[in-house]
Amino acid sequence: MSAPDPFIITKALDWLSEGRRVALATVIQTWGSAPQPVGSQLLIDADGNFLGSVSGGCVEAEVITEAADVIASGEPRSLEFGVEDNTAWKVGLACGGSIRVFIEKVEATRGSTVDGLLRRLIGDVKSRRQVALVTNLATGAQSLAHSPREIGSELAPALEEAFRCDESVAFAGDAGEVFINVFNPTVRLIIVGAVHIAQQLVPMARALGHDVVIVDPRTAFATEGRFADAELSREWPDEALPKIGVDARTALIVLTHDPKIDDSALIHALSSNAFYVGALGSRKTHAKRVERLRKAGLAEADIEPIHAPIGLDIGAQGAAEIALSIMAEITAVQRGKANRSR
Repeated sequence: MSAPDPFIITKALDWLSEGRRVALATVIQTWGSAPQPVGSQLLIDADGNFLGSVSGGCVEAEVITEAADVIASGEPRSLEFGVEDNTAWKVGLACGGSIRVFIEKVEATRGSTVDGLLRRLIGDVKSRRQVALVTNLATGAQSLAHSPREIGSELAPALEEAFRCDESVAFAGDAGEVFINVFNPTVRLIIVGAVHIAQQLVPMARALGHDVVIVDPRTAFATEGRFADAELSREWPDEALPKIGVDARTALIVLTHDPKIDDSALIHALSSNAFYVGALGSRKTHAKRVERLRKAGLAEADIEPIHAPIGLDIGAQGAAEIALSIMAEITAVQRGKANRSR
């Protein structure tokens, strides 16, 4: 999985504003037991100060040395470290893997567009807009892409796959090798219903790196004592969801069995571009739910995306196993591996 950290780019911009000369080193490819995933970044200034990591400490010293030359010359360069490389042994990369690291100077001089581009990237990240930083590894030229439509037809499939899988990738095209560094918004799980299953779901979702929001107007259920590691909204779904925002990186599930709560949440979610919408209940319960949604004005095609009965069929028993099945199905849908047949 890709692991670009927008904090590193934010700090690069801060360092530039302080007058420092800086370079960014990015892991662009890995093989075997690489210590850091593709997309990991290390920020270096001309005095050798650094922040972040490209190898967990294995090759940082060598990269910092090379970064000083990049800052001085302004010319980007790619480095490769592996267990069969004498340099890699010297710097300690003996874990059985190999990595490629791209080093580029980041400038804020007149005529340079790099800092403006990075500021736009950070703005996209803050607004939860899907974005990728596309870098020509030969020239260092960069651009931002928010969808496959914004990039050439040769790169579009690679960008689409990178967004879907959260995986940054190096791609050898006709115009040379490019690196697509994906900055997807954090997956957000909105749980409507502060019930026992929700208590099991929260730590699972948090362990996967997701943000979690609990929506339940029943104040006796939605308490900090029961949900210390999630954002809480005690409003009705039709009030809460527009404020929270339901986007393409959102999974929404309803768990209360109370139509007054669940149905309005589903209606809102089905009109959004949430990548997953699920509802707890048996087939019989769901049939009644479908009838209510039809009476509320939804067409069959509008209702069909609901995953119900919710979760993968693993024979789950009890709240913890049901939560596991739900998280498994959400992950499968997110990764394009879901099978809707039951």
